[in-house]
Amino acid sequence: MKKILIVLFVLVLIGGSIFIFTRKTDNKVKYKTEKVVIGEIRSTVTATGTINPIILVNVGAQVSGLIKELFVDFNSQVKKGKVIALIDPRTFTEQVTQAKANLDVALTNLDKANATLFDAKRTFEREQELVKKDFEAASVRDTAETNYQIAKSGVGAAKAQIQQAKAALKQAQTNLEYTSIVSPVDGIVISRNVDIGQTVVSSMSAPTLFTIAKDLSKMQIDTNIVEADIGRIKVGQDVDFTVDAYPDITFKGVVQQVRNAPIIVQNVVTYDVVVRVENDKLLLKPGMTANIAILTSKVENILKIPNAALRFSPAREKDKSSPSVARFKGKGVWIIDNNKPKRISVKTGINDNSFTEILSGELKEGQDLIVESLIEQKSSQGMQGPRMF
Repeated sequence: MKKILIVLFVLVLIGGSIFIFTRKTDNKVKYKTEKVVIGEIRSTVTATGTINPIILVNVGAQVSGLIKELFVDFNSQVKKGKVIALIDPRTFTEQVTQAKANLDVALTNLDKANATLFDAKRTFEREQELVKKDFEAASVRDTAETNYQIAKSGVGAAKAQIQQAKAALKQAQTNLEYTSIVSPVDGIVISRNVDIGQTVVSSMSAPTLFTIAKDLSKMQIDTNIVEADIGRIKVGQDVDFTVDAYPDITFKGVVQQVRNAPIIVQNVVTYDVVVRVENDKLLLKPGMTANIAILTSKVENILKIPNAALRFSPAREKDKSSPSVARFKGKGVWIIDNNKPKRISVKTGINDNSFTEILSGELKEGQDLIVESLIEQKSSQGMQGPRMF
């Protein structure tokens, strides 16, 4: 008898538990809606870029030597032609002195060659007269003529040596001038890469000593746009951008150039777009990262709907494999008609991240569109399961 009571108790317990977990619930579908509104839509292409001066000049050293003096530092304002650094000129001064001495020697050699030519010519003319009177053999005259021609060549060589010495002197003077490093433009020094006492070595590529920005009041943003969006970018389009240094300020710019050369990195093709920026307050600094939005199109006073309304479909609430799910062609939105969803076909225009323009369709301002379905669950009133202990 005791075993029977235990079995009955277990059966009652199992049955009550199954009833509790399988009791019926009523699911009532409700919908979240948003309204059709009239407003504007701005279609943009977003990207990041680097702020740079429009003209950035790297100033290097044409000659090798020891930096003797520096006349500018970071952020120094410079004028075109101003000396900004000096390489120790002593070695180059000595080279100029040596080149001048070589020129003097070449000039002296020319005087000597002219004197030799004069004597050779006079001897040749005298021997020529003597041969005519049969006072000298013809061979003596020939020897005199040869000496005369050699003397003429000597004068030519001396003149060539003078030109060579002048060129060497000019080169030495130019190198001496290069010891004074001057600014090629008016601007501001944004980097200095040398110190006094440092030796610079000029080779095939001149070492960069200073970087000078010509005008920081006018800057540009160099950014890369992917090939899918580059067709929407045109010269003259307005640009809004922000930088991390001033997150609450929206700066303005204009597309200045769309370059045709592709940039391919890991099979991703982008194109360089240059944005011109006014920097009158000098808030923007070279090297800052800009988050830009290029305005590609803008429409005003149009019907617009939330993008979520275009994504909504009752079919998504059902099993996608069910044959009862209806398939629709083209774009459409859903409204509530007689407590049931009703689809309206629409033709759309441009869009941004939130709204889409409506070009045609049976929609009007203030109309509610379904953007999401909400399911409210209610427990049926029925027999309650057995209370446990």
